[in-house]
Amino acid sequence: MTNFNLRDVVNMEDPQLLWKQAEPFMKLMLQYESALLEMETKLKILNEEFSIQYNRNPFESIKSRVKQPLSIMDKLRRKGFPTTLESIEENLFDVAGIRIICSFIDDIYSLADLLIQQDDVKLLMKKDYIAHPKPNGYRSLHLIMEIPIFLSTGKKFIKVEVQFRTIAMDFWASLDHKLHYKKDLPNAEEISEELRQCADIITALDERMEKIRNRIEMTEE
Repeated sequence: MTNFNLRDVVNMEDPQLLWKQAEPFMKLMLQYESALLEMETKLKILNEEFSIQYNRNPFESIKSRVKQPLSIMDKLRRKGFPTTLESIEENLFDVAGIRIICSFIDDIYSLADLLIQQDDVKLLMKKDYIAHPKPNGYRSLHLIMEIPIFLSTGKKFIKVEVQFRTIAMDFWASLDHKLHYKKDLPNAEEISEELRQCADIITALDERMEKIRNRIEMTEE
């Protein structure tokens, strides 16, 4: 495959040339979309099976997305990688991303373990920011996985980033993301420290809610 420069493609005036240049990229994005559909199906089946076995669902919601072309190209350039289709597949792990929002921390680990144990997926990397939070307080479980998709040319493994968070962790991460987009904040260090403390409070809340759930379940038994 040849170098793919999105800016050049967007600026093309010849529709036939535009399609010729953009078609390989669009096919690759379709592969990432297909991988997300496969992963969503697996997770939804696990969710239903879990609900039958334990009479509750392990996750509250699921969101997926494929990175926008400009975002893909910008990340390749920032990291010093070639702007080719091969480079996208080899160097970027988060082109296809899926986020699962769970009610409780132990559900995160149970669901992640069930997903990893499936024999048709491959775990490439695991980053546990719940057990080992980032310095700013960010908590989440990240899995980089390869999942097979089935094309007319045969089976192909595609990378997907899977993130697991509790509702509280997702709330914190969303607000942290919004606040850090503000520029020239006075007392930036003080605000960052306060956000980190909020993350600790949210974690304590997650742990306390899990204990309450366990007490309720023991009472029901």
